[in-house]
Amino acid sequence: MIDCNAFLGGIKTLPPEKLVFRPAVYGLILEDGRLLLGYISTTGKYCLPGGGVELGEPLEAALRREIKEETGLEVTAAQYLGFKEEFFYYDPLDEGFHSFLFFYRCHTHSLDLIPDDQIDDAVVASLHWVPLASLHPDQFQCHGDLILKLLKLLP
Repeated sequence: MIDCNAFLGGIKTLPPEKLVFRPAVYGLILEDGRLLLGYISTTGKYCLPGGGVELGEPLEAALRREIKEETGLEVTAAQYLGFKEEFFYYDPLDEGFHSFLFFYRCHTHSLDLIPDDQIDDAVVASLHWVPLASLHPDQFQCHGDLILKLLKLLP
């Protein structure tokens, strides 16, 4: 049995055969001391833009695609920042995942975000530029400590 972090909180224990392998990639996009984050209205938490890598899709291509779908921004992956393995349970769909998460610093030439009603993401309701100084690990849906640690490594 595998303990998974549940989207709605707590731990859900699943048999390994119920897990789906899901590599994912996420972007840290900074502008004027602010980080671009998605807001999840169902939990009141923030998340980084990004998501699942499709079979046969290179990581950086998935990063560009996911960020374009979720924010409207064209990005380039400027720097690989880190990796995390995760066992995750998505309560609304009763699905478990064994994920490899890859984090990149991204650059964009435009700050024109898509309207909230055009965000192509099942859980993100809106996008926000959040001042770095105001961020705390508990504000993130997951991996808040890791995200803030990665931010401190940036020049």
